[in-house]
Amino acid sequence: MKDGFIRCGCAVPDLRVADCAYNAEEIIKAVKEAAANECSLLTLPELCITGYTCGDLFLSKVLLDGAENALLHILEETKDTNIIFIAGLPLSHAGKLYNCAAVCLNGRVLGFVPKKNIPNYSEFYEARHFTPWDGGFETVPVIRFNTVMGNMTFASYDDPDFIFGVEICEDLWVPSSPSDELAKRGALIICNPSASDEVIGKKEYRRKLVEMQSAKLVCGYVYTDCGFGESTQDMIFSGHSLICENGSRITESKPFEGGIIYGDIDLERLSAERRRMSTYPHTENAGNERYFKLKIPDIKLGRHFAPMPFVPADRNDLAARCEEILTMQATGLATRLRHINGKTAVIGLSGGLDSTLALIVTVHAFDMLALDRNGIIAVTMPCFGTTKRTKSNALILAEAYGASIREIDISASVRQHFKDIGQSEDVHDVSYENGQARERTQVIMDIANMTGGIVIGTGDLSELALGWATYNGDHMSMYGVNCSIPKTLVRHLVSYEADRNEGQLSDVLKDILDTPVSPELLPPAEDGTISQKTEDIVGPYELHDFFLYYTVRCGFSPKKIFRIAKTAFAGTYADEVIFKWLRTFTRRFFSQQFKRSCLPDGPKVGSVTLSPRGDWRMPSDASAALWLKELDDITIE
Repeated sequence: MKDGFIRCGCAVPDLRVADCAYNAEEIIKAVKEAAANECSLLTLPELCITGYTCGDLFLSKVLLDGAENALLHILEETKDTNIIFIAGLPLSHAGKLYNCAAVCLNGRVLGFVPKKNIPNYSEFYEARHFTPWDGGFETVPVIRFNTVMGNMTFASYDDPDFIFGVEICEDLWVPSSPSDELAKRGALIICNPSASDEVIGKKEYRRKLVEMQSAKLVCGYVYTDCGFGESTQDMIFSGHSLICENGSRITESKPFEGGIIYGDIDLERLSAERRRMSTYPHTENAGNERYFKLKIPDIKLGRHFAPMPFVPADRNDLAARCEEILTMQATGLATRLRHINGKTAVIGLSGGLDSTLALIVTVHAFDMLALDRNGIIAVTMPCFGTTKRTKSNALILAEAYGASIREIDISASVRQHFKDIGQSEDVHDVSYENGQARERTQVIMDIANMTGGIVIGTGDLSELALGWATYNGDHMSMYGVNCSIPKTLVRHLVSYEADRNEGQLSDVLKDILDTPVSPELLPPAEDGTISQKTEDIVGPYELHDFFLYYTVRCGFSPKKIFRIAKTAFAGTYADEVIFKWLRTFTRRFFSQQFKRSCLPDGPKVGSVTLSPRGDWRMPSDASAALWLKELDDITIE
């Protein structure tokens, strides 16, 4: 399968209670429709061949024979479809009646999975008719269908990650679900044909349950509920179906609508996540695995990829996330200050986003410790590239927060340094730029020594990923509060602070948000505005943050990242632009590891961090050849 994506579906056909022939035709239509939509794995509701609400009719041989004959008809009519589908029916075996899911492909049943947990409480009385399966992972032959019955996993011959298992309705709602063991045996997808009636509040509970099971098992979970056509004598069924992946909802049906929903599950990502988790258990199947061959379509992705994976889309969620992150950053710094009995903190305040966020965090840390904000020493160090706008904003911001302000023009010091090393001020090369950055770091380091404080680092996660920092310049500090905050999130954190303040402080924060991102190491334009704009040089940060997330957090290949980036940024960036900056990101991410290998301490606040002592261990001389070669092989249409 291409890039590990496989399309799964939940089908809720219109049924008639006990009318197996009618139900079979509706199931056939659903299977063929799903196959036409490139679905590879389709789950239908529990007992959908007969209907779930047949009551004592389940004890009738007429109904049981009708169900088996209907299944044979379904198999015959779908034998040429390229899809696995799961349909429920009652199955008589060895004098007992079992509530089963038939796993079907190309006109045959791969296996029958019986329900293990039979509810017999409140409105449910299944124990009146059905026997719970207690055979564990043992299988027994079902002669008429030339297959077996029991708990088992189903695995593709050709795609090692395509392994799925089945549990039925109540099996999910118990303390120890069959899916727990199925996942340990390698199942990356769990299918659940269900008949969960609708009562007030149950939809929300069901949604949380499915999401949590997929998170706990690191799997895709395909949950299909009964819908229209079931008896309303005592219960209502809404057909509320969900497809989740590792705790996230990919898609969900609207209750009482019926039809088919699809979700593209990323098996490659799930498999990588399980490999990453050293505590994820594994149990050998010992022969309890059914193999199949299925051609997986190269689907056009139908799932949504957020263009800013670090930033919640919902405004309320974003505000809560910003508050939580600022508190985490401030707590980390406050803990360090208390440990060293520090009373001062020194920040090189440029009037840009990163140093602004560092100041905000430091103010919060001082307030936590009930320290006088006058102990925050904000140092602005104008030089050749400093503009009036950024210098003014730095001074206004420090004053608004009640920090101490020092303005130190470093132009003379830098010129002396250039004279010492033979650097021409007219040559605007990397030495010209880095000479200023290192001078600034020396100044604030020495001020910290003089005042008995520490230097607060301002560099963010995106800059660390790209190596967009001067080694032993802004790259270095005594505590880096922004080290795990990507640039796209920095902007929202500063915006959050602006929105919850007013007056001069809010105004200056908003103006800083409107200022182009720049290190200001080259002279301003003739009109006095910033000439050196970071995103013109290294590319848009929203693209780089997207690349960073899927490279580090998910371990995706450049080819796969390019594919999903085209979906996420459709209409925003042309394919060739995405490709250009992805290549830049890949090259810089490898070449700049040496800067990340000696990072100062700083708090981890999200699932992606590049600390050499934490989540990311990479040799500084690792080769990017394989990754770049994969990019070279991409053809842009």
